[in-house]
Amino acid sequence: MIKEATFTEVMDALSEQDGVYSAPVPENWKQGRTAYGGFTAALLLRAARLRYPDLPPLRSVMVNFTAPVTAPPQISVEVLRQGRNITTVFVRSDVDGKPAAVATFTFGHSQDSHVSSDLPAPDALAPEDTEPYFPPAMKQLPIRFAENFDLRLIEGDRPFMGAERGYARVWARHKDPACRGSFEDLLGIADILPPAVFPTCKRPGPNSSVNWICNFMREDLTTRDGWWMMDTNLSAARNGYSSQVMRVWNTQGELVVDGMQSVIIFV
Repeated sequence: MIKEATFTEVMDALSEQDGVYSAPVPENWKQGRTAYGGFTAALLLRAARLRYPDLPPLRSVMVNFTAPVTAPPQISVEVLRQGRNITTVFVRSDVDGKPAAVATFTFGHSQDSHVSSDLPAPDALAPEDTEPYFPPAMKQLPIRFAENFDLRLIEGDRPFMGAERGYARVWARHKDPACRGSFEDLLGIADILPPAVFPTCKRPGPNSSVNWICNFMREDLTTRDGWWMMDTNLSAARNGYSSQVMRVWNTQGELVVDGMQSVIIFV
């Protein structure tokens, strides 16, 4: 078992045999006993792009996390439909012969349109003027993957503060400069924030992402020094499940990712 590897090293290690892709899951990309969700989604995307290298830009992602990724996954890729504008790719990740994650990726060419609308980023201090998001006490939690990222709190609350609102907004980037620029890199960091319900909780507890939907609104993934502004906002929580909205902006204040996630919580 590999103890340590950078995000780029793992993505580059993805290999193919008889149409099936596989890669290691290093310990420093674990979240408890499974792989961090953004890492898993990025692996599936990389497999799709390796299998079909001429795909147009990524437009949408839908991932279902069906079981823990406790061993190197076996990843299969299939084009569901390739149309004039849109190509839909289905990717399945198996562990011990059973599905651990399934994803549908939508790739599409740019279209001429008179419609243009955006949701500008809220005002914020520069990353250099904000404090770290993860306090030392949070290192006791099983979130080794978080050590691969630099997070700075802009506003909102950290987990387990008993806050009235489930909300946090941060600056975030990969610590490894080589992980800044591709769709895989962005997908790998877009899930970095803890569940939006956690600031309202008073104690830690198990949780697991159920599904994750991301719409990519820009082809250009340029941002200053790798920094992305991200927020997560709790919509509702009931019967052990929560729903949250997640967004990512570049340093120019342009919305790049608009997403939603369902999380099962045991607190």
